Amino acid sequence: SRCTRIGGFAVPTIHELHKKLVNKEISAVELTKAVIAHKEQVEPQVGAYLSDSHEEALAKAQAVDDKIAAGQEVSMLAGIPGAIKDNICIEGQKATCASKMLENFVPPYSATVIEKLKDQDFVSLGKLNMDEFAMGGSTENSALGKTTNPWNKDYVPGGSSGGSAASVSAGSAIWSLGSDTGGSIRQPASFCGVVGMKPTYGNVSRYGLIAFASSLDQIGPVTRDVRDVAIVLNAITGHDDKDSTSIPGERPDYTKALINDVKNLRIGVPKEFYGDGLNPEVRKAMEEAIDTYKKLGAQIVEVSLPSTKYALSAYYIVALAEASSNLARYDGVSYGLRVPADNLVDMSTKTRSQGFGKEVQRRILLGTYVLRSGYYDAYYKKALQVRRVIKNEFDQAFQEVDLLLTPTAPNTSYKFGEKANDPLAMYLEDICTVPVNLAGIPGISIPAGMSSAGLPIGMQLLGPAMGEEVLLRAAYTFEQERPDCKIVAPTGEALL
Repeated sequence: SRCTRIGGFAVPTIHELHKKLVNKEISAVELTKAVIAHKEQVEPQVGAYLSDSHEEALAKAQAVDDKIAAGQEVSMLAGIPGAIKDNICIEGQKATCASKMLENFVPPYSATVIEKLKDQDFVSLGKLNMDEFAMGGSTENSALGKTTNPWNKDYVPGGSSGGSAASVSAGSAIWSLGSDTGGSIRQPASFCGVVGMKPTYGNVSRYGLIAFASSLDQIGPVTRDVRDVAIVLNAITGHDDKDSTSIPGERPDYTKALINDVKNLRIGVPKEFYGDGLNPEVRKAMEEAIDTYKKLGAQIVEVSLPSTKYALSAYYIVALAEASSNLARYDGVSYGLRVPADNLVDMSTKTRSQGFGKEVQRRILLGTYVLRSGYYDAYYKKALQVRRVIKNEFDQAFQEVDLLLTPTAPNTSYKFGEKANDPLAMYLEDICTVPVNLAGIPGISIPAGMSSAGLPIGMQLLGPAMGEEVLLRAAYTFEQERPDCKIVAPTGEALL
């Protein structure tokens, strides 16, 4: 199950390109044009983007070149083309959430993460496809386009940040931002063979992220390697007064955590994540990863998180209840789609019926049901109690170990249509990722193998709250030890 270089070509990373830019081996404009040309080559097959911002990207690239020519210092992200999930607001650019409800919505402000990236002179090539309002695990629920897995166009890229993972995997963006509510960065990163991190809840501001479930959502990076994750995380993390759930205090330089050493690091292996439903090839890849860490001097400790078997049920009650509340604002009155009708009630009913897709309607209905008088205590309150138990078990585990190692998903990517008509089967694919969001802890997915069908396998590392540094260190060490897992772009011609 070890990774292999199946065709394709190596796409340069942020840190490699930064060196080329400051050494004037390539200009930011040349780089941006090269990525745009590659994007136009692979997009007909991959379909990661919903909209383009090429003119703005080239203008920003020119500004970066001017700074370098003037001898000014530039940030690690300056002039490096990336892309943004289409539920993160950028002033003057559409933010559709891949929904007919917001198909023509242009936000009048930018998210805090975008303002932070602007300070870094970031270059964005456009907005990326996703499951509608981030509800789904395959990007099949997008109302505005189809995104395929770059490794095999017959397979899904994962979701909801499918466009974020597919664009980086295909080389049509060097890096991207996604959002993670129950695995929506980590699972597509696993399916597409890239690196994706969900930071600690509150480590990155949610201001300007169009909400699915407010107590679970978190913005995070998708990149080609672990160092690039640290670079993007440095750019977007920090306290924000505009987000009441933002964690106060200074943040470390995450690139300093990239130490190739895991000697005596205690790595927990929670037995509940290795049950009967785990794909044999995924299991084998995890066993090889554990052996790799043992060889490097880490201590492997079996731990138990018994309440994680209730995590999926608790997650879908909490998430759908919050979604029902958050999506109540789309009524045809304030913004978004408005379907004309004779009275206000009919207008709202027609707008929501035509504006929301089937999966979003299903989740609104279920969320509204569990919040009803007489059902609240039986469902929503109980789910919140289970959530607390799950968090306490993670806290207890981190008294014994420094981090946890699990599969990112129980299976590799699956074919289009395979689970689309079976919501429960789709939800079960989140079984390894949702406990992390309930507990509010950080998680990172990195490539750890390749299936016999030529599809990537992802490994998930989990840490205590604000424990991103230990995750980056362990992930970086694995990446250095296993160059056979070096990511390639499976489609297209050489980028540079």
